[in-house]
Amino acid sequence: MTVAVNISGHNIHISDRLKDYIEKKAGRLDHYLADIGDVRVDLTAENNARDANDRKVVQMTVRSRGTVLRAEERASDPFSGFDLVVERMYRQIERYKTKRRRRGDGTDLTTATAQAEAMATSEPLEEEATPTIIRRKQFAVTPMTEAEAVDQMILLEHDNFFIFYNAETAKMNVLYKRKDGTLGLIEPEIG
Repeated sequence: MTVAVNISGHNIHISDRLKDYIEKKAGRLDHYLADIGDVRVDLTAENNARDANDRKVVQMTVRSRGTVLRAEERASDPFSGFDLVVERMYRQIERYKTKRRRRGDGTDLTTATAQAEAMATSEPLEEEATPTIIRRKQFAVTPMTEAEAVDQMILLEHDNFFIFYNAETAKMNVLYKRKDGTLGLIEPEIG
């Protein structure tokens, strides 16, 4: 069984040869992780990259039973970038499976899939004198524990923050990385 692979490109032409290569290789991910819903591969060409070898950015997002795994790599050409991101995704899958085994209960980590999608595809705001909201996102949140939120933050490679609905307190929380590398938790309260 092969997986549905969605490919999109930004500032880059995706040839039939590249498309076939990506579909063939990404379609085999279900051999490593069961119940994959879909795989999304985003290719971007950055003309302003400092190093010519880092101009092609390949990002892969894998959804499986409420869990989202994401990996990103940079390379001089999309083929080698995709090979690198697939290797990184294999490591992500192994890390995810190891964490599930350690839990012993066989349940999946949960996440707000749409939230991860929104964060994965959000575009940076342009610098202006007065910042304006140029994009709005809505996403469904899935209740999770703080430990599950930490796991998802790591699996998604979110370096700064992760928003989640805390199942223990029944409130929205923000998990964030502090300058010293530790994590902080914001528990908003109505004032």
